[in-house]
Amino acid sequence: MSKPSVMFVCVHNAGRSQMAAAYTRHLSGGAVEVRSAGSAPADSINPAVRDVLLEEGIDISAEKPKILTPEAVQASDVVITMGCGDACPFYPGKRYEDWELQDPAGQGVDAVRPIRDDIRRRVEELLASLGVPPVA
Repeated sequence: MSKPSVMFVCVHNAGRSQMAAAYTRHLSGGAVEVRSAGSAPADSINPAVRDVLLEEGIDISAEKPKILTPEAVQASDVVITMGCGDACPFYPGKRYEDWELQDPAGQGVDAVRPIRDDIRRRVEELLASLGVPPVA
């Protein structure tokens, strides 16, 4: 059986989708193929997001926001959207979920920590639904 693939999409690919992708990579131990992108990518990762993930031992400082492409969506089994609305392409046969999360843009670490913790909980539920036990 091939490993499941998950795509996380938000507007800027600098915060929420990056956190979700990082947690999925970390908690699945590589058992899930992970992609993330944005409909209007920022120039860089949100520094508060980078900092709150470092508190968890996850370093995303080398990550860069990426543009959303139809090919990346088509190559994914599950597509998780986070506030990108109509900019997210829809393909029949894909599993879609929309996670309503606060946007960490412009927020400090104290405001981003609860968003991080919510994303971790949702990623743990996602992994369970895929039959992937968390490794960390």
